[in-house]
Amino acid sequence: MRYKYIIILLLVMLSSVDASAQRRKKQQEVKPDTAQVVKDYIDSLVLLRRQLDSLQQVNTQLRTGVSDGRYFHLFAPATFYHSGANKQLSLSPNMGDEVTDAIDEAMMNLYMRRPDLVKNDESNLKSVGSLRGDVNKELTQKVDLVDMAAPVPEEPEAVPIAVVIQKPNFWKFKGDGYLQFLQNYVSNNWHKGGESNYSAVAAATLELNYNDKDKVLFENKLEMKLGFQTSSSDTIHKFKTNNDLLRLNSKLGLQAHKRWYYTLQMLAYTQFARGLKANDENTYSDFMSPFHLNLGLGMEYKVEAFNKRLTGSLNFLPLSFSFVYVGRDALTESNGISNGHHSREEFASQFTADLKWQIADQISWKTRFYASTTYHRSLIEWENQFELKVTKYISANLFLYPRFDDSNNWDDKLGYFQFQEWSSVGLTYSF
Repeated sequence: MRYKYIIILLLVMLSSVDASAQRRKKQQEVKPDTAQVVKDYIDSLVLLRRQLDSLQQVNTQLRTGVSDGRYFHLFAPATFYHSGANKQLSLSPNMGDEVTDAIDEAMMNLYMRRPDLVKNDESNLKSVGSLRGDVNKELTQKVDLVDMAAPVPEEPEAVPIAVVIQKPNFWKFKGDGYLQFLQNYVSNNWHKGGESNYSAVAAATLELNYNDKDKVLFENKLEMKLGFQTSSSDTIHKFKTNNDLLRLNSKLGLQAHKRWYYTLQMLAYTQFARGLKANDENTYSDFMSPFHLNLGLGMEYKVEAFNKRLTGSLNFLPLSFSFVYVGRDALTESNGISNGHHSREEFASQFTADLKWQIADQISWKTRFYASTTYHRSLIEWENQFELKVTKYISANLFLYPRFDDSNNWDDKLGYFQFQEWSSVGLTYSF
């Protein structure tokens, strides 16, 4: 029995020694190798350094405007490409250049570690369309780097807008004028005779018109002309007027239908200075001698033809009132006023045509035809002005003015007809 207990005691001691040895062995196995840990850490730093160098190289290439198209696989959506798997599974892999191999290795690392990110493969891409074959070639691209833009300030969705409503201006003001000269020199021994003379004429036309684009028209035109001439044969007058006009024409129209208007027209005209003849001391006209005032009621037609090159108006005034005033006693009889009176009033009918035809860009024709009759006496005037634009500020004019007036004295050659003509070259201006 004593040996039995000794044997049991020896077995317990051996088992405790064996357990202690096993614990020491396990502790030795768990205890890390310091040298190996340091080596692994250094290797991880080297790998990180290489990765940072690779990123720095890519960043440098992007900043200098040169990038490699082979990096496309790294930045495009995760896709399974066959080249990396072929190199890993092939017994004799076809190795490419350093960049391609590194990209394939990086993609394989992605396939093994995060297969959940790979949503597409190269076969599907080929079924959609062919892949570019030049992806493995270096591509030169331009990348312009700019400073970071400042954030756009937030604005409310509804920005208040100030609405400005301007009242339409129905009034229109325009005008034109010219100053022209004519000089003619003839020597005393000229074989055809004649005499030297100088002349000048100034004219201005001002218009102030109202048009509400609906029903009402109110047009006003003021015409002013004054010309002088000198001649050596006239020993009495140093200079005489050869063109003299002061005329105001106003019309108030109410639209009847399209281009037709009911019209009330006022026409008033006289002259600026005395009218004289060579070597004659008599005065043939003067300011307010005569003065004509006509009021008429009728219809007006607006003319637009030849692609708006011919414009103007035609006025039919079957009912009108004519008033003539002569301030000089010596001129009353020559203007159809009985001796001892200075005015004459009559009812008449009138027709007026005022047209402008732009024949060409440089040539225009302005015409005014006026006819009035009291059924006892008649007055007809036809003014024609042809203008040639030499430049913007230089023009030449030809003026033709036939006239019939049976209230004047009878002429043995022309009867009651009268005629005036002149031509000139000079300055012109329009606004």
